[in-house]
Amino acid sequence: MSNKKTFCSTTEMQPVRASLADLTGREYVAAVVNARSFLSGEDAGVLLGMADAPVEFLPAAFMERQHNLLKQVGRQVVAPVCGNPQKGASTQMFNAATKTAHAPLSAEGFFRVGEDGRLRLISKSEHYHASLGHNFPGYALLERARQLGIPNATHNNTRGHITRLLEEELTRVANGISPDDVSGLDRVLASDDLYVCNRVLNLETGSLALEAALKMILARFYSPEIDGTAPPFLGKTPVLAVMGDDNGGFQANYHGTTMLTQTMRGMWPGLYAKLESHGIVQVCPIRPNRIEDLEAAFAQWHRGSTRIAGFFHEIVMMNYGGRLLTREFLQRAYALCREHGVPTVCDEIQSCLWHPDLFMFREWGLTPSFVAMGKGFPGGEYPASRLLFSAAMDSLPLFGALVTNGQEELASLAYLITMHWAVANSAITRSVGDYYEERMRAFGAEHSGEIAAVDGNRHMMTLHFAGLEAAKNFTKCLADQGLDASVQVYKQNCPPTVLTKLPLISTPIVIDFILERMENAIRATTNN
Repeated sequence: MSNKKTFCSTTEMQPVRASLADLTGREYVAAVVNARSFLSGEDAGVLLGMADAPVEFLPAAFMERQHNLLKQVGRQVVAPVCGNPQKGASTQMFNAATKTAHAPLSAEGFFRVGEDGRLRLISKSEHYHASLGHNFPGYALLERARQLGIPNATHNNTRGHITRLLEEELTRVANGISPDDVSGLDRVLASDDLYVCNRVLNLETGSLALEAALKMILARFYSPEIDGTAPPFLGKTPVLAVMGDDNGGFQANYHGTTMLTQTMRGMWPGLYAKLESHGIVQVCPIRPNRIEDLEAAFAQWHRGSTRIAGFFHEIVMMNYGGRLLTREFLQRAYALCREHGVPTVCDEIQSCLWHPDLFMFREWGLTPSFVAMGKGFPGGEYPASRLLFSAAMDSLPLFGALVTNGQEELASLAYLITMHWAVANSAITRSVGDYYEERMRAFGAEHSGEIAAVDGNRHMMTLHFAGLEAAKNFTKCLADQGLDASVQVYKQNCPPTVLTKLPLISTPIVIDFILERMENAIRATTNN
């Protein structure tokens, strides 16, 4: 392509070496070692050596092997699964969507070998959660932790050292506090400002994190307990402002699979109609990047018997064509919410960790009341979401939002490992992400007859096609070449969109390879 430029090599990634003691603290691992030695009879000195031994998070030899494998992407590299493959016993909808040929036999870095024996490049990061690819070498520290007997199974009332450490780290990073600013973190933790996030709920999925935020918002209108105190807005109808589609419909947003959040995107229409007609709850869709819709929503609903209860949004709407919400739009939304005391819910399930600041809302200059995170932070190693939120919204009873497995110590360690590498390499991942976005936008401009628009941000880029068949054919050509992309066609009023989301360990070499395959695909579909 004419817009291709010389760029950085993989050697510019910062080498990261760390031990379990480096990430969790030497006093803590010393106590762990003593406990393990007592329980198992193992030598404490040997165990301490294990805790102190550093791991190379992304060795040069690992990346060299990755680049050498690129030329085999799309080929059958091993024999396929023989015999009668298992059919499973899932739902009819999941069975219809399942592609057993793509199911993994083994995976490494940005590659997966499917049951058909073919090598594929995971250009969607395994549906958005393998942020550092497969088998990231830094996760060897998880095995070290297991060998030291650090248990994963714990509970809400026995949150371990690593989970408590992570809670503080997430609060620190989200508020832009430097690692050595202890007094700054203390001040944030003591704040009761509605727009300062300083509480953490440890859950398992993004759906549960967003549901917890919704519960706290509704707790300002309805008491969660039979004998609870009267909420401040008792008797008013809560109006949930959400991102709608370009025609003002509900379907563009996606905040999980719990029932009430599904009504926010147009599901369960009969149920929602009854909720709305009885003044229980109402949803107000806002068209993407339409400031006039924000102004109209507050003018219409934030008065009388109704009140804007909360504003829910993503920044990159990966379930609506990868639509990028602008700074201007979101900053105006936040100004209106702050003016009227409305909590803001920033859903960063998609964008968190993929952003160089770990949280994209910081670059956009936003101050949310809630931040939902997941997928990227544990790197696909564990289902582990977190809800970071303001102490001013800390109103739920003990059993208001919890899961038995939400406090897993090894899941929290996976967060810390991922964050440690991502922070050290934020400059290079920013540059690589900018390079991918530049190449994708140039590709779209060069093929504007077929590609209607390019959207997204850095590693999260999408191509909007002028027609559905063209998008499907393009995606099929990519799949034939071993690129794991998909076309988004399941929402009304959403342009046919090809979605990509590259692992953070991707390099310019990988990006050039992807764009070369895309060029092949667009030519093949155009010629046909």
